[in-house]
Order: sequence, then structure tokens, then C-alpha cells
Amino acid sequence: MNHWLDAPGAWFGAAQEWLFEQVLQPLLFAFGLGNVLEDAYVGTGWLLVGLLQITVMVTVFRALERWRPVEPLVDRAGVRVDMLYTLIHRLGLFRVALFFGIDPLWDGLFGALHVAGMPAWSLDRLWPGVTDQGWVSFGLYLVFFDGINYALHRAQHGWNWWWQLHALHHSQRQMTLWSDNRNHLLDDLLRDSAFVLAALLVGIPPAQFVAVVALTQLLESLSHANARISFGSLMERVVVSPRYHRSHHAIGAGHESSGPGSLGGHNFAVLFPVWDLLFGTARFGGGFEPTGVRDQLEGRDYGRGFWAQQWLGLRRLVGSR
Repeated sequence: MNHWLDAPGAWFGAAQEWLFEQVLQPLLFAFGLGNVLEDAYVGTGWLLVGLLQITVMVTVFRALERWRPVEPLVDRAGVRVDMLYTLIHRLGLFRVALFFGIDPLWDGLFGALHVAGMPAWSLDRLWPGVTDQGWVSFGLYLVFFDGINYALHRAQHGWNWWWQLHALHHSQRQMTLWSDNRNHLLDDLLRDSAFVLAALLVGIPPAQFVAVVALTQLLESLSHANARISFGSLMERVVVSPRYHRSHHAIGAGHESSGPGSLGGHNFAVLFPVWDLLFGTARFGGGFEPTGVRDQLEGRDYGRGFWAQQWLGLRRLVGSR
């Protein structure tokens, strides 16, 4: 791995080890959970990543929102709910639930397939030698998983039953840096399960997987920020900006293709607009339109609090069948 990647990795490893040994390990022994030490150490990494992300969010991204806000912050209660979603996801609570409830199923499935003769495979093998350099391997996986994110995002908007869950994410009329994790938990479960399956299929190393997810999440928080920022006509075709993604959240535009109620939309890319360019879903040059879902203007309730939003999402899902 390149030297410029070695130092941050060493610092992160030292911080993870300190946090685990000084805080989590004593707690696990105190509650008789010494049998999960190895997995708890991995969880410590996710916790540390979340703390680093939140630090960047409340310092750098919040400063950008104060510098050039798109709109004044009026729905502070709604933003506080989004903050709750962010803490649940970024501090590892959702990942803990996945670890105990879902991940063992996928691990068991792939273990059985390997025993049955399915060969182990790694995306790195497509470019032998070149990917020995850590930054090349990381870039390769980053692009690959961004493509996976694009495909999943298209499905969230294209399949009516999945849209009934994903609509919660779009129901925020006051978008801020906290809005990225405003999702129905079942929506997250489906998306993250597909993401983990893809990771198992391509054989991404655990450290690379953490780094890819961490960078993706951080840039997603930036793209949702209440900041009047674009990257210019050229760079906005390279990296998703707050303006580019806000267009995806625009009422009646970001999630409708040909009129009211027609699923689809544009600007689905998470990091790299190249996917929208390749599949004809890019929309450049938009402004900073109001965000939300069209039927909110007609009185549909998406809920104000966390549990109300989750319950109403399930009701929409049942009603879509």
C-alpha cells in the first residue's frame, strides 16, 4: 500500500485499539460478553468512523450551511429527527442490528457455497499487479460500489412497493446535512443487505469496505447539505454536488419522469454522475428548488416523529400491493 495511505491507516488502527481496550472491552467483560470480542473490535472501527464523520459534519459541512444557505432553517423539529437517524446509523447501532440479525445469514450462505465448490473471487484480480497499490484498489472498489448504489437507487424509485418506503427520505422539506440517513429502517435493511452481498461476491477486503462506505456516507451528507453550492459545469459532471443532488429531491422532478405519479426521475448517482450520463438520467443546470414529495402538497402525512414515520411507511407499503 502507498505510504500516503499507510499513515492514516496506522493512526486509525491505533485509535481503534485504544477505544476498544479502554472503553468497549471492559464493558463486554462486565456484562459477560467475552465471546464477542473479535466482532466487537470490528464494531469499534465502525463507531470510530462514525465519530470522525460526525466531527466533519458539524464543523466543515455546518460551516458551509451557515456560509451559503439555500433557505432559512425553520423546521428545527424535523431536523432533530434527522439527527436521530444519523446517530443511529453513523454510530453503529444499525450495523449492530444487522450483525446479529442479518449478516450471519449471508456469511452462512456464502460459507456453504464455498464448501460446495464456489471459488473465491476478488475484483482486484481483474487488474493483477496494478491493484497492489492501495489507492488504485480503493478507487476501483469505490467506483464499483458507486455503480451498485446507482442501481439500487434506481430500484428504490422504479419499483412502486420500494418507493413507498423510500418516499420517507424524500419527504423532508427542510434538507440539511443530517438528511441523508432519514430512511425507513426496512428500506435501509434491503439496501444494506444488497450492498453486503455485493461485497461478499467481489471479495473486498474488510478495511477497504469500511473506507469505501465511510467516504461514500460522508459525501452523501455533503450532497444533502442546505448549502447553495455547485461544482461548476465541468466538475458537476465528475462529482455529485449539493445542487446536483437537490435537483433529485425537487418536488415533482427528482422522482417523477413524465408527470404526477410517474415513478422514475433523474440524478440518481451517489458520488459520480457518470452513471446518470451513461443511462440518460442526468439533469444539469437545475436551480435550488423546494424539496419534498408532490402528494405532501395534497395533504399526505409522512409523519413528524421517528416512530410515526416508520409506521406510516409500513402502511404505504401494505397499501401499494
